[in-house]
Amino acid sequence: MDSIQYEHLQETLYYEVMDNGLRVYVLPKPGFNKTYASFATKYGSVDNRFRVEGQEEVAVPDGIAHFLEHKMFEEQQGDIFATFASQGASANAFTSFDQTVYLFSATENIEDNLETLINFVQNPYFTDQNVDKEKGIIAQEIGMYQDNADWRVYFGLIEAMFKVHPVHIDIAGTVESISTITKETLYSCYNAFYHPSNMLLFVVGGVKPEEVFELVRNNQAKKSYEPQGVIERLFEQEPVGVAEKKRVNNLTVSMPKCLFGYKDRHVGLEGEALLKRDLTTKLMLDLLFGSSTQLYQKLYDEELISDSFGYEYNSSPHYGFSIIGGDTRDPDLLLSRIQEEVEQLVKEGFKETDFERSRKKKMGGYLRMLNSPENIAHEFTKYQFRGSDFFSILKVYESITLKDVNERLNEHIDSSQVAVSVVINP
Repeated sequence: MDSIQYEHLQETLYYEVMDNGLRVYVLPKPGFNKTYASFATKYGSVDNRFRVEGQEEVAVPDGIAHFLEHKMFEEQQGDIFATFASQGASANAFTSFDQTVYLFSATENIEDNLETLINFVQNPYFTDQNVDKEKGIIAQEIGMYQDNADWRVYFGLIEAMFKVHPVHIDIAGTVESISTITKETLYSCYNAFYHPSNMLLFVVGGVKPEEVFELVRNNQAKKSYEPQGVIERLFEQEPVGVAEKKRVNNLTVSMPKCLFGYKDRHVGLEGEALLKRDLTTKLMLDLLFGSSTQLYQKLYDEELISDSFGYEYNSSPHYGFSIIGGDTRDPDLLLSRIQEEVEQLVKEGFKETDFERSRKKKMGGYLRMLNSPENIAHEFTKYQFRGSDFFSILKVYESITLKDVNERLNEHIDSSQVAVSVVINP
């Protein structure tokens, strides 16, 4: 067991790599009643073509990572949710573009719940019957999302941005793609991506690190895993430019929904370089579209936006894109007004006083996040899988300059890389 001291945050992170390659991290929070644990694999919806070192290339149906997440909760003995509930824990899971996470939170029976979490994720149970049954359940879920205006406008934008990268494919796949999934394809993906060397266990809360590591060591010693080579994720080269400038979907909505965003032209960053660009971009977007900006206030006063208006930035070594917008009475007028204002801001650049205010706000938000075990777990795992350190965020913010943000403004706000998604009444 090793440790890293983050004196500026008054935090100590403990870690150990098990003999089978599983990375385990523990962040004790003395005085916290709740403990939160996440068991994650670096495997998400974009990983539909891959090659494990020494093996042949594999192509799998879209939506299989999400399908696999659903099936992991089914055991021969019954539903694992019932086990967690009987032990006083709340359990859940989610699949994103690049990871699948299984988690629980509890204030009691932490060791029992941790054993349950590790064991069910490392004990797949797929049959022809339960796989076929799940297809109907997920097909209904896909149908529900197709009728969800917020989901349609969001994924409509990503679909408009990307031409070939699988990030533009709905995380759940399509009814057609999941219909081809078999127990054999599920086991193939499970064996590749759920190997301990591709996974990370993170525990935060009122726990003693030595006890957690002892539990995990003993648990893993009872299981046998053959060493596995590197997983190569295979992506086609994404062309410059967007797939389409504007995507319009018709759904019954009380008010139109409008999102627009910019697709990064240059990708390939990893580790701390990717982290710095991620934080710099979020700072830049806050200076452009944050609720304290003049632009936000103007649009609000003109009743073109509501409290739903916001922004986000998503990035990985393989893609990067921003998403901005919300509900609006007039999508075309909103886009026109934003274009005018943004073009002017790009010419002028940001002011030092505005930059410092925004940076301090971001740093304050980060420090508040350290009081939330759930947020820490989600963010820590995400950044670890990208080769960077969640606990270095404060220092990275301190290193970012006004010049960095203005350069990112000119790079990211590119009219040739922008797409729009609108949901309106038919």
